[in-house]
Amino acid sequence: MNSHLRALSEAIGVSGKEDAVRKIVLSAIDGHASDIKIDPMGSVTGRKKASSADPLRETLRVMIAAHMDEVGFMLMGFDGDGLIRFTAIGGIDDRILPGMRVKIGDNHVPGVIVWTPIHKNREQAVVKMSNLRIDIGATSKDEAADRVKRGDRIAFDSQFVEGDTYLRGKSFDDRVGCALLIDLLQHEAPYPVEVLAAFTVQEEVGLRGAQVAAQTLKPDLAIVLENTAANDMPDPVDEPDEERDPAPQCRLGAGPVLTVMDPRLIVNPKLLAFVRRTAEKEGIAYQFKSILAGGTDGGSIHIANAGIPTAVISMPCRYLHRPSSVIHRRDYADVLKLVKAILHSVSKSDF
Repeated sequence: MNSHLRALSEAIGVSGKEDAVRKIVLSAIDGHASDIKIDPMGSVTGRKKASSADPLRETLRVMIAAHMDEVGFMLMGFDGDGLIRFTAIGGIDDRILPGMRVKIGDNHVPGVIVWTPIHKNREQAVVKMSNLRIDIGATSKDEAADRVKRGDRIAFDSQFVEGDTYLRGKSFDDRVGCALLIDLLQHEAPYPVEVLAAFTVQEEVGLRGAQVAAQTLKPDLAIVLENTAANDMPDPVDEPDEERDPAPQCRLGAGPVLTVMDPRLIVNPKLLAFVRRTAEKEGIAYQFKSILAGGTDGGSIHIANAGIPTAVISMPCRYLHRPSSVIHRRDYADVLKLVKAILHSVSKSDF
């Protein structure tokens, strides 16, 4: 597994300020790609040249995208007692916030999201984010403003944990995709296609970096490396066990997840069929995205320029957009194997 995943996971790169992640990516791909650039949006792009194959055959240009940004918060202001007001950047569930530990700004000032404790009010409903505050130990507005400032990004305070089978960490959406893309570039042998790597920014707030990268790189087709919510968790609904779905459609350890459609993208059917055939030929188990909510960089890539056939291959992941997500080692290896097989076998007739 990619040795950079721990650093990528623990780096803070809330949308619009992906600097720390970009630094790791640039170091990791140095010497493994050419034409490495940082575009005006902040995305990192690079090129891995194709092997010297048949000179009479046109070389395909394949864009592979993974986004560097993560969901988080922004500091909006201060109360007179030193508590901090904040808002979300990206989709975050208000229900998980009370008691959460966070880091604020470039100095990673520690804080905790606070609300009335349960022993003082046992009938609390879900509290809106606008009614929550962050406590950094300040006792006045001036003291808080000396330590942090308006506009500071705020990130989950989590550590990467490596187990025998599972990995747990912050911002696996989409640092796992970034780690996979680094692995593809660090692969010593060239591919018969030209790989156009795009480590994109601001995916969580509108797929913005990918749109610019796709318009710049002008690929023939694209593959998006992502994470998707595994639905193999206990059902919170109070139902008899026999009435619950015994076979979740997307679960950890069951292989890469292929997108058929989401709110921003309907995958080219011919390209999707090719990806499935490739997985079956390689003996790689795969599954399908079972939740139609959300979107990926594919939503902006596939309509860039004159249209770009785009596939989305995701890691199943528990607890997306939360302080600690969980993935399976086998899924990581299988996604990497599948994408390599696609790069070695795809042709124009496949999309």
